[in-house]
Amino acid sequence: MGIINVTADSFYAGSRAADRADIAARAAAMVADGADILDLGACSTRPGSTEVPAAVELERIAEALSAVREAVGPHVLVSVDTFRAEVARKAVGEWGADIINDISAGAIDHDMFDTVAELGCPYVLMHMRGTPATMQTMTDYDDVTADVIRELSHPLAELREAGVADIIIDPGFGFAKTLEQNYELLRNLDAFSVLGCPVLAGMSRKSMLTRLLGISADEACTATSVVNAFALERGAAVLRVHDVREAVQTVRMYNALITGE
Repeated sequence: MGIINVTADSFYAGSRAADRADIAARAAAMVADGADILDLGACSTRPGSTEVPAAVELERIAEALSAVREAVGPHVLVSVDTFRAEVARKAVGEWGADIINDISAGAIDHDMFDTVAELGCPYVLMHMRGTPATMQTMTDYDDVTADVIRELSHPLAELREAGVADIIIDPGFGFAKTLEQNYELLRNLDAFSVLGCPVLAGMSRKSMLTRLLGISADEACTATSVVNAFALERGAAVLRVHDVREAVQTVRMYNALITGE
């Protein structure tokens, strides 16, 4: 899953697309590098970020989806990173998106689950506490792995009851987690299989890497490949990344080493 951000304040400047031509070029390059899914985000959710108005997010997503479809055609899966049901409805129902990727697990907009059920689209259920502005003050866990699984199990049950069949679990690396808790989650990623859904790992260039190594996000490509390989070994089915070529190489190396494929 290749990340394309149509915002001016995403934490990694290299992921920001400046205009329609840039969005199209990034989409085409990612698909050429082997991306299976393109993930479009129009509202930054980095720690401490300011929420953009819904009208702005809608305008950005409409333009981005149009540019992506023009560049790569209708057959590449496109995910929209949003916590707003209104954005999800238009993105999938009118503008041709395939997947909704919700950082809030339906907690910010309580219409999200019914909307996704009506749309009949796959949904990424991510763990977070609070909001991007408050989440880093909410890292008190008894056992981070067990607590995150338990806290995801409740919205997962609601989704299934609503009739959503295709659900991907995201433990939410960096969202309401300390540095140490992120690595504990990664070590225990295989425990999430108890939820019965594919697992997405999104650690690309995040602070769990840069803080540990004392580097910038610009310097974190190698570290991303290392944790992605470990996530694959622990059962991750989807890697959400800024650098598609390197992630595809990581998957190929993992398959050659572990499965012989």
